[in-house]
Amino acid sequence: MNEYLKAATLIEALPYIQKFRGQTVVIKYGGAAMENEDLVEGVLRDIVFLEAVGINPVLVHGGGKAITRAMKDRGIVAKFIDGLRVSDGESMEVIEKTLASEINPGIVESIQKLGGKAKGFSGKEVLISRKMEYRQSKTGELVDLGFVGDIVGVDTGPLRDAVRTEIMPVISPLARDGDGKVYNINADVAAGEIAQALKASKIVYLSDVNGVLLDPSDPQSTISTLNIAEIDQLKAKGVIAGGMLPKVNSAVEALKQGVKQVHFLDGRMPHALLLEVFTDAGVGTEITA
Repeated sequence: MNEYLKAATLIEALPYIQKFRGQTVVIKYGGAAMENEDLVEGVLRDIVFLEAVGINPVLVHGGGKAITRAMKDRGIVAKFIDGLRVSDGESMEVIEKTLASEINPGIVESIQKLGGKAKGFSGKEVLISRKMEYRQSKTGELVDLGFVGDIVGVDTGPLRDAVRTEIMPVISPLARDGDGKVYNINADVAAGEIAQALKASKIVYLSDVNGVLLDPSDPQSTISTLNIAEIDQLKAKGVIAGGMLPKVNSAVEALKQGVKQVHFLDGRMPHALLLEVFTDAGVGTEITA
């Protein structure tokens, strides 16, 4: 890239930096996009860039692949219903340990090495939950997901304190009920609830899918923009299903509660986050009310 193109790129980014400076952007990071060390470093570098230009990123991470590997090592077979992990007592032990000792501190350390400021939070410190009562999407049958919770409240105080001092919260998808019982929370759902509670301007879901696909078997069939009514139609047709359901449902709820924009991006695409936030073109799928 010659010097003029570099300057043009910076000028294109300027109005977006001005628009989002001082605002909170919740980023959910998960899926296969968290599996490759080079990809992870690239994504975290982009997030540190947001922090450096005065945007307040709040990172909610998943850990599905690492958790599934740890469960396999223990001889536990992972089971999912509509993209939600069924979590019995033995599974929860593995989930908590993997999130607390491997994933969360690893992300915080990487951000700090890249020059960012970050603080790790176990979700059970800030998320209040109850046991989820879940009906399977296709049959309507009530199913027991074990220690899987619904979020009923967010203690925003510690998160706001971190943001106020320009420290990025990095939050794992766990929660605790009033009796102290710990629940596994779908990270997409956690991101949506945290964004609502913090009155974030935007949620970005970074995963291993390039947005919402019209044909799930065709990675090139990304739908660039959607509204809530169109989402309902796609769900009825079965286009939005499986692991995409929690993402889209949490996005819709966040939009209804005042979050202005939701983006679904492929975290494997270099600089997808910066392209979405700071350029005219954008990538992935944008969902609006």
